[in-house]
Amino acid sequence: METLFYILAFMQILLGVYLIWQGLQWLGYVRRRLHMDPGFYAPRVALLCPCKGMEPGLERNLVSLTEFDRQNYEIFFILASGSDPARSVVERVAKNSRVKAHVVIAGNPSNCGEKVNNLRVAVEQLPEEFEVLVFTDSDGRPGKSWLHHLVAPLGDSTIGATTTMRWFIPNRSNLPTALLAAWNAPVVTMLGEKGKNFCWGGGTAIRRSIFEQSGVMDEWRNSVSDDYSLTRALGRTGRSIVFIPECLTLSYVETDFEGLMEFTNRQILITRVYAEKIWAPAALTHLLYCLTLLLGTMLILSDVFTQRPAFHIVTLTFLPALLSSIRGALRLIGVTEALPAVRSQITGQAWIYVLLTVLVPFLYVANFVNSLVTRKARWRGVTYELISPEQTRIL
Repeated sequence: METLFYILAFMQILLGVYLIWQGLQWLGYVRRRLHMDPGFYAPRVALLCPCKGMEPGLERNLVSLTEFDRQNYEIFFILASGSDPARSVVERVAKNSRVKAHVVIAGNPSNCGEKVNNLRVAVEQLPEEFEVLVFTDSDGRPGKSWLHHLVAPLGDSTIGATTTMRWFIPNRSNLPTALLAAWNAPVVTMLGEKGKNFCWGGGTAIRRSIFEQSGVMDEWRNSVSDDYSLTRALGRTGRSIVFIPECLTLSYVETDFEGLMEFTNRQILITRVYAEKIWAPAALTHLLYCLTLLLGTMLILSDVFTQRPAFHIVTLTFLPALLSSIRGALRLIGVTEALPAVRSQITGQAWIYVLLTVLVPFLYVANFVNSLVTRKARWRGVTYELISPEQTRIL
């Protein structure tokens, strides 16, 4: 067992050093983007925001979508049902919006996710005047320059889409909410300047012509994942997805343990079904990290009980965790520079993003195991069975 531990610890240390180097590359990219002029491309934009149910800060989130600077756009709030509890809030925001806002009732889905169906119906109804489609979520709170920075790079017609990512800020000081914020944080550094980026449904912009040429509507027909299906469609055409870190989107969250497991299990199951090339290496990486810490802890306790020196085991056990914390700190620096307006709020909870992330791989392993034993996921009150990327069953 000791030999296995040494092998695993050595691998984790090498991987940790490599990931710190990648973290530095990511931070450099963020800083370069923050000093770049986004450009002057300002086409007619349709901003599509599916909504369902009441959630903390919903009205403020939706109002933020009406306050963007320097952009020629209209908003389309989409509900599956006219009796949705959020309808009164949505209609109030739409009525008071300084830009033209519409409320679309999409109806119930058939063999696809409710969010996907909402988007399909809304896109089908869009007038031809809209040149760019922007997708966002009702639980995000983007800044005033968000839309312009996300759309302007599409002036380069070789770009397939631009995207960004959410950053969770806990609204409640309980452990499940802190774990959710820590769980989400590493996803931000999965996107970067190089490598294969993926679209995030809460912040993606795409030219309408590319959207149609890529066959996204067909990809969405039986899908539960709007963003991974969009990514798959763009991947078939070989078009790039550009990460825009200056558009990182705040999302104020609060949850309990049931909500934590529902969200994290769903995200990993969706990844397994729609992006197995991401799922498999991530599962192996997190499993080996957790195994290293567990083996190291067992060896430390054994040495303590037998009164043998344990310093070298302690060092090898906790060095991977230290390297993980350094990566978390690099990530936090980049995020606070991209979101200066909430820097003090984020740094006030730095322990979540730097220290708690050391233990988050154990939660990820539980999510990976869950994705191996079930294809069922619950999303905003609806249970889906994800049979394949092209087949979804509503239960």
